Amino acid sequence: MPELPDLTVYLEHIQARVGGEQLTGIRLSSPFLLRTVTPSVDEVTGRRLTGVQRLAKQLVLCLEEDYYLVIHLMISGRLQWATPGAPVPKRIGLAAFDFESGTILFTEVSKKKRASLKLVHGRTDLMALNPGGLEVLDIDRATFAAQLERSNHTLKRALTDQHVFAGIGNAYSDEILLRARLSPFKRPANLTADELDVLYSACCDVLTEWTARLRAEAGDVWPKKVTAFHEAMAVHGKYRQPCPVCGAPVQRIVYAENEANYCARCQTGGRLLADRSLSRLLKDNWPKRLEDLE
Repeated sequence: MPELPDLTVYLEHIQARVGGEQLTGIRLSSPFLLRTVTPSVDEVTGRRLTGVQRLAKQLVLCLEEDYYLVIHLMISGRLQWATPGAPVPKRIGLAAFDFESGTILFTEVSKKKRASLKLVHGRTDLMALNPGGLEVLDIDRATFAAQLERSNHTLKRALTDQHVFAGIGNAYSDEILLRARLSPFKRPANLTADELDVLYSACCDVLTEWTARLRAEAGDVWPKKVTAFHEAMAVHGKYRQPCPVCGAPVQRIVYAENEANYCARCQTGGRLLADRSLSRLLKDNWPKRLEDLE
């Protein structure tokens, strides 16, 4: 699922291309995409784009007179830039947002149609869609620590919970925790003051660095490599590949539709974290330490 760095670059390109332009039409090709009844599509069209913003992992296109398009890409949703009036792609196309100079195509490469569009009128209704997580890049260390400690989650869960922190997901939480050299299952209450400092810095540094990297990679071209698995990532999606810090093989824990990637040597003192399904299957044969795999 696209996270803060990817979404930021998307918004920058939308603003650069159609900022101040009139939304001349919305063409819906999926009956499942639009999740609101009012305002209507006709009521929203014809208004100019006054700005863009992000609510957690949602993209918000701000229109005149407090109208908003709220786009949630979910796992497989993506945006493409096309010529004015370009047709919505068959099979993967969800919608087209027509502006004067071009069209933004909304696609989803998945049989499970989870991506969504909501049309909203009024700031109050818009903020009702905000899960309330804090923006890490907008808060200081003390506020970060207080928010983390209130969450009562593991570090991995706290970083990815949009009610706690906004815009961080499965991919960048892995990168952050490796940078901080902390176990994804460690509890905030067990962090030392120094570990909190390191974690806060890791959050800010990883998000800032990756936003700059993706911005530079895209340049003036519409971002196309929007994915949860960037080749340059240190640990996310790198199961069994060598950790760039110590060379030990990257480990993973699979749960539901997500996975946590980590380096046992850097983050857990060499201890292998139990994968629920595999450890239940292997029981006493489940390896406990990194050296047991060798």
